[in-house]
Amino acid sequence: MRLIHLIAAEDPSQTHHWLLPETAEIIYGGIASLIIFTAIYKFGLPAAKKALNARTERIQKELDGAANALSSATQEASNIRAAIGDIAGERSRLMAEADQQAAKMLIEGRARITAEVAELEARGDAEIAASRSRSSDELRGEISLLASAAAQRAVSASLNASAQQELIENFINSVGAAR
Repeated sequence: MRLIHLIAAEDPSQTHHWLLPETAEIIYGGIASLIIFTAIYKFGLPAAKKALNARTERIQKELDGAANALSSATQEASNIRAAIGDIAGERSRLMAEADQQAAKMLIEGRARITAEVAELEARGDAEIAASRSRSSDELRGEISLLASAAAQRAVSASLNASAQQELIENFINSVGAAR
């Protein structure tokens, strides 16, 4: 065993214990670990806290934004629902108003047409009366012309020239006296 111990002392790959490293490695490894842990504690821990705080703030902002978006969406949805109700009410109000206007226009149109028909009937009656009057006057004029011509022929045939001359002079005198 001594020989194994001597060989182990000479061979650096051989350790004094199968589980524990050499004492120098424990000391140097412990010091290095303490330096690393101290550096991590001094520099890494504040950076990690800062990163975690920033992440927490970012998540909180996202949650607040989501809550605000939810409340505004809820408000907008209630406004839309109210507007839909208003649209139905507004539609029925507009339809009732349109029905009233249509009925009013129908009544006004009937009254206007009745007035126009009455005016056209009065104008037609006036034209008929004027036409009758003109026809009657024309007929009287024609009759008087024919009567005058017939009287003149009858008088000419029955009167002689001296009696005719006397009648013309009497007529001229009576027309001159009437003026």
